[in-house]
Amino acid sequence: MHCPFCSADDTKVIDSRLVAGGDQVRRRRECLSCHERFTTYETAELLLPKVIKQNGTREPFDEAKLRAGILRALEKRPVSVEDIESSVNHIKHSLQATGEREVPALLIGEKVMEQLRALDEVAYVRFASVYRRFKDLTEFRAEIDRLENQPDR
Repeated sequence: MHCPFCSADDTKVIDSRLVAGGDQVRRRRECLSCHERFTTYETAELLLPKVIKQNGTREPFDEAKLRAGILRALEKRPVSVEDIESSVNHIKHSLQATGEREVPALLIGEKVMEQLRALDEVAYVRFASVYRRFKDLTEFRAEIDRLENQPDR
């Protein structure tokens, strides 16, 4: 770390402490050249990948858009806010864990459907009907039959 006072390259860490509930490290440093002391803060940089839309355009991941889609599917369903937030966080973490700079929107849609299937089957079918663009009742029936015949029920 460069010294902010004399721009020397060598500094040493005198003290380290966790702050912000353990999400950040506060370090007291001392310059080995001028002996001035200063504080630095260290946080993990977790970037979410860009989303590749079906038309080929790219846009930044939008957590509010993800949450809004999930909330729309869960409207008037008995699912707690904590479960919804847990699902949103699970999707975000799984996207970060891919290590990719860009992910297709289809991948995010599939992850949302996995989470909704676990939270509420009615919300899952609602979301699937829009996401997969169901055209008639037979597609609804086919999806409900597929849901009923899953071994993890």
